[in-house]
Amino acid sequence: MVQGPIPAPPRSTTPSPVRPSARPATAKPARPAGRKVLGEAVGATDGPRVGPVEVTGAESIVKSLEAVGVDTVFGIPGGAILPLYDPLMDSQKLRHILVRHEQGGGHAASGYAHASGKVGVCMATSGPGATNLVTPIADANIDSIPLVAITGQVAASSIGTDAFQEADIVGITLPVTKHNYLVTDPADIPRTIAEAFHIASTGRPGPVLVDIAKSAMQAITTFSWPQELDLPGYHPVTKPHSKQIREAAKLLATARKPVLYVGGGVVRADASAELRRLVDLSGAPAVTTLMARGALPDSHPQNLGMPGMHGTVPAVAALQQADLVVALGARFDDRVTGRLDSFAPNAVIVHADIDPAEIGKNRAVDVPIVGDLREVLADLLPELAREQETHGKPDVEAWWQLIDGWRESFPLGYTEPEDGLLAPQYVIERLGALSGPESVYVGGVGQHQMWAAQFIRYEHPRTWINSGGLGTMGYSVPAAMGAKVARPDTTVWAIDGDGCFQMTNQELATCVINEIPIKVAVINNSSLGMVRQWQTLFYNERYSNTDLHTGHGTRRVPDFVKMADAYGCVGLRCETRADVDATIKRALEIDDQPVVVDFTVSRDAMVWPMVPAGISNDDIQYARGISPSWDRDED
Repeated sequence: MVQGPIPAPPRSTTPSPVRPSARPATAKPARPAGRKVLGEAVGATDGPRVGPVEVTGAESIVKSLEAVGVDTVFGIPGGAILPLYDPLMDSQKLRHILVRHEQGGGHAASGYAHASGKVGVCMATSGPGATNLVTPIADANIDSIPLVAITGQVAASSIGTDAFQEADIVGITLPVTKHNYLVTDPADIPRTIAEAFHIASTGRPGPVLVDIAKSAMQAITTFSWPQELDLPGYHPVTKPHSKQIREAAKLLATARKPVLYVGGGVVRADASAELRRLVDLSGAPAVTTLMARGALPDSHPQNLGMPGMHGTVPAVAALQQADLVVALGARFDDRVTGRLDSFAPNAVIVHADIDPAEIGKNRAVDVPIVGDLREVLADLLPELAREQETHGKPDVEAWWQLIDGWRESFPLGYTEPEDGLLAPQYVIERLGALSGPESVYVGGVGQHQMWAAQFIRYEHPRTWINSGGLGTMGYSVPAAMGAKVARPDTTVWAIDGDGCFQMTNQELATCVINEIPIKVAVINNSSLGMVRQWQTLFYNERYSNTDLHTGHGTRRVPDFVKMADAYGCVGLRCETRADVDATIKRALEIDDQPVVVDFTVSRDAMVWPMVPAGISNDDIQYARGISPSWDRDED
């Protein structure tokens, strides 16, 4: 049976599917609210009209994954999930990639989902295997990544007895999944898998865990793919309310200082084309958050870049002085707003999001719009055009003069390090320039993540992948692996720090054996760079436990070039500015095996601009000791 009602985590008010533990035998009316035909529900396939076939529960899982359109699974076998791995070996449709750590499998599934727009799939055994998936599940949850994690569980009769390798993974992951299941009856497997993929990919995307007892995998059952899904408690709203759309259009047509605050929801909704039309029509400046880089091309003249803690001065200042902020698929998170009570203090707020729980959660909203961003923008565009016919084109000339002054006075830049070592910003800037906007860049977490968001020019959605909300060190290499599997003909760079790289670099073995030729740029400052930056600024340069001994001097622990060679990768090292371009070009020439480039950079380089945590965005620092001076009421 499927474990009966599991509430949604507190962040979402969208009801989780609720069903009785045993279904009544009486027929139900045709397609009541919450009932979906399978093509509508899953999206990947209309579902085969497969009659009952006698199989094991494990075979039923394989058939279900095939039916829902899965082509790749990242995982590791173990005792409780071992029955599944036998029929998996015979599948002609599923590619299983044996990762070296369950966390790597989860992040690989996330990278696959982010790069492709499809649901990523990972699997692990019970106990420690399942708990190793908690971090990538939590990561996918906060960044709205569609993910299905399948875990083995001890036999049904042993659940609750503290059996060997037993862990209540359903209970553990309840706060960080969109929904989860415990399956003990093999007859429930096809329906549960179909529901899991539907829930993961619709509404606000997110991770769904399916925990399946080993006894259910071993039992004989009948496989019959459901042609309908009955989810009476699950009704994601996709069509926005016309009244709110009209009000938003009127505000955008008449505002003097509007800003479009673009979040990752635009990427999730595949609404970049609609966003560009709105930017062009409105004449408003746009800011793209860390999760939305590439949603609007950086080359677009109205794109001010990234807002927030390490955003551009024009992006931060525009939000602070706006009279209207139109938030599209963004969360008003602390890294963007700074001290919340001083964020955009004079702005009317329009907030459009697929998740009603996000609207008003952090910032009071004047015009709430619940809906899928593609549908929201599709409705907003003609309404805005009608408003402009009534009110004329918005008068934003003075606003743009002010913004262009900030652009001229406070461009993104950096100073050359005094220690003579490479500037990491230069390395990343050249990497983006030489590899180009068609490549996919996958960041780790820390200074290198911010520099990659700042100094690479993004022209397309789904070309910048990173752990935004959770900030998971070790994300880059396995996520890049998943992205390369999803887009094998695209150059994929993992831009990692020497600290992050050591957490998951064992997945290089996975890449070599499975012929997944990612490229890894290790921005090696021999330190936990962002932590060291904070120690420099806020802890009197007391560098407690941040020296990693990986890059400076003759002693390298480990030597990343030798390690790359040991894994069967090509290892390169670059230590001088004169060699940067040649090294990157050499890495780009190699397309038949993974490449690891160890860029030895200065440990004293810092990420600027910066708004320290808990400080008003008004107090942004352009560089150390340099803060812009402006009058909030300046016209």
